[in-house]
Amino acid sequence: MNDLDTNTPQVVKASGNSKRSAARDALIDLKARIGKSVLGQDHMVESMLIGLLANGNLLIESLPGLAKTRAVKTLAKNLAADLSRVQFTPDLLPSDVTGAEIYVQTDKGGQFQFQKGPIFANLVLADEINRAPAKVQSALLEAMEERQVTVAGKTYKMPDLFMVLATENPIEQEGTYSLPEAQLDRFLMHVVITYPDEATEGEIIRLNREENAQKPKDHAAEPAPVPQQAILDARGEIDGVFVSDLAQKYIVDIIYATRFPGRYGDPLGKWIQVGASHPIDLPHLMPECRPGRVHLRLDDESAKESKAHLLRRVVMRVVHV
Repeated sequence: MNDLDTNTPQVVKASGNSKRSAARDALIDLKARIGKSVLGQDHMVESMLIGLLANGNLLIESLPGLAKTRAVKTLAKNLAADLSRVQFTPDLLPSDVTGAEIYVQTDKGGQFQFQKGPIFANLVLADEINRAPAKVQSALLEAMEERQVTVAGKTYKMPDLFMVLATENPIEQEGTYSLPEAQLDRFLMHVVITYPDEATEGEIIRLNREENAQKPKDHAAEPAPVPQQAILDARGEIDGVFVSDLAQKYIVDIIYATRFPGRYGDPLGKWIQVGASHPIDLPHLMPECRPGRVHLRLDDESAKESKAHLLRRVVMRVVHV
């Protein structure tokens, strides 16, 4: 996403790539629009766009008040995408998420009709996902992995553009339910949001004051939302990117370093219990990308080692072998 520079966008010179060039320009424009409303969280904005382009789901962790919900709403507003928000609570039921069949009276008599739940949207904000029990959390699994929901033996497809953005608050553990590893594996990235700097805090205050002033808006001057097709076209362009044999081998070496850590020295062998089950993203994204069921041993001092830090060590060992 560093390539998405909002100041100096590159021009695609190749003829016949007008659709791809338009898709790239649309992504740059979308990032710039979100950045005007979500200040000091460029990392989160880039992560959301990466999730869209990779057709993945995001787990966002931060303290309250750091613009998680605002960022998701701004993304939906500027993307011409449907947004649904589910507040996860201990009394939430799976059918509250997926929907359920209800009995209705029609001209042909009584019959059951499926009423879709909030999961059937382009963007689904699962707010405080760890406050609902595992039975409710599991209602998301099929939609997140297979892009479909099965209710009463019938399968309903999700939209082509679909992403779950789940949030969790790290400061309160009472009344929460830890996400099982099988569900964590459905998230492409685990994004941890931190505080903005002091200068940005001042800009946030100024922005809030301007919004609270409720100045009349010129809706005619607002740009049209970015069409969903721009994201789908960009995905096609990404799939067409050439990957050399050396780069592919590098990715495979990183995976195998987690599966057979003993080959790379004693510490890794003691820390990693189960290795990655699928390819991991580029090294600079790797600590945030869900590494496909990489389990740590918890019977010694290695329990204090964060998984992100450990994966950085894996990359360094592979590089220097």
